[in-house]
Amino acid sequence: MKTEFRFEDLDVGFDVPALPGMNEADIQTPALILDLDALERNIKKMGKYAKAHGMRHRVHGKMHKSVDIAKLQIELGSACGVCCQKVSEAEVFVRGGIKDLLVSNQVRDLKKIDRLARMPKLGARMIVCVDDPTNIADLSAATKRHGTTIECLVEIDCGAGRCGVTTTQDVLKIAEMIDFAEGLKFTGVQAYHGEMQHLDRYSDRKARLEAAVVMVTDALTGLKAQGLECEIVGGGGTGSYYFESNSGIYNELQCGSYAFMDAAYGRILNEKGQRIDQGEWENALFLLTQVMSHSKVDKAIVDAGLKVQSVDSGLSVVFGRTDVEYIQCTDEHGIVSDPHGVLKVGDKLRLVPGHCDPTVNLHDWYVGIRNGIVETIWPVSARGKAL
Repeated sequence: MKTEFRFEDLDVGFDVPALPGMNEADIQTPALILDLDALERNIKKMGKYAKAHGMRHRVHGKMHKSVDIAKLQIELGSACGVCCQKVSEAEVFVRGGIKDLLVSNQVRDLKKIDRLARMPKLGARMIVCVDDPTNIADLSAATKRHGTTIECLVEIDCGAGRCGVTTTQDVLKIAEMIDFAEGLKFTGVQAYHGEMQHLDRYSDRKARLEAAVVMVTDALTGLKAQGLECEIVGGGGTGSYYFESNSGIYNELQCGSYAFMDAAYGRILNEKGQRIDQGEWENALFLLTQVMSHSKVDKAIVDAGLKVQSVDSGLSVVFGRTDVEYIQCTDEHGIVSDPHGVLKVGDKLRLVPGHCDPTVNLHDWYVGIRNGIVETIWPVSARGKAL
C-alpha cells in the first residue's frame, strides 16, 4: 500500500484536517497532531538506548499504523524492523517498503496463512509467532505452495495470560517441529509480558519481569541442549524495556508507545518514582479539539468525543493546563470542566489520548507540526487493517 498522494487534490475539512504551510490555529478539528520535534527526540533517544545496551529495536507498528513513522524510526532510531499484530497490517508495511516484519501474534486461518506465505515474494523477511504444534503443518504447506520461507518464534506466555505456552517442554517440542518442517525456520522465542506494562510501580513491573526471565532462561537452556540457537529473544515494551535490556537474556526490544506517549503510559513510575512522561519520554501525539459551545457557565463543550478517541484506559488529559479538565465524553462531544470560565467558543486544546493505539485507528491522517506550522501530513496507512 503506497502512501503517495498529491496535496493539490486534497480538500481541507473534507479529505484532510490541514495541509503543509498552514498555521496550527487553522487546523480543522478534531484532528490527530504530532509535535515533530518531540517525536524525533523520542525516536532518537530509544535508538541510542538500544544501541548502548547491545539490543535490536523492532518498533511496534500496531501503535501508529503508519509507514511514514516506521521509516522515520528506522532512519532516526536505527530500528531493525517492525512488528505488528495482524496479517493485513503487515501487508501494509511490506507494500510500503518495510522489509523486516514480525507478526507478533498467531496466524491460524488458512487464507491468512496463505497471504503471510506470499509476502516474502515482495522481498520481505517474514516472522510469525507459534504456540501450537498443529499450526506448523499449515504454515509449512503454504510456504511450499509459494516457494517461500517463513521464520517462526515460539511464543512463551510469561505472565500475560493470553497466547503462548507455559512450559519449557512445550517450547522445545514446538521448536523441534519448526526446525524439521519444510519452508520454516526456527528463529527464536517471543516473550513479551503485556500484562505488566501498565503496573504503576516500578518494583511491581520489575518483579513480574524477573519471573519471566526465569522462564525464558530455562527455555533457552533446553533449546541450546538440543542444538537450537535463538537469533531473536524478543519482548520489552515502553513500561519494561529497561528490564529486558539489562537481563542478559533478551536481545530485541519491541517498544511502541514511547514514540507518542499517551496518558495511560504517562502515569506509570520509573525507578525514581517519577512519571515517565515527565523527563523520560515526551508527549508527541495530541488530539486537537475546539470549543463549540459554552452555554453552561462552568463547562465548555468540545468537538472531540468517543468517535475520535478510545477511553478504555481512561479519558484524555488536557495538555499543559491545570485550570481546565476533560471530564466526560459522548459520541460527538467532550465536556471540559471550566470552573473559572477561562475558555471561549473557538478556543483549541491539545488533549493527550488515554490510549494511543486504538485512538490512532479512528483517524485517517496525522498532522505534523513544527514551530506552530504544519510541516507534513501522513496517512494512517494501516487504519482498520484488523484481518
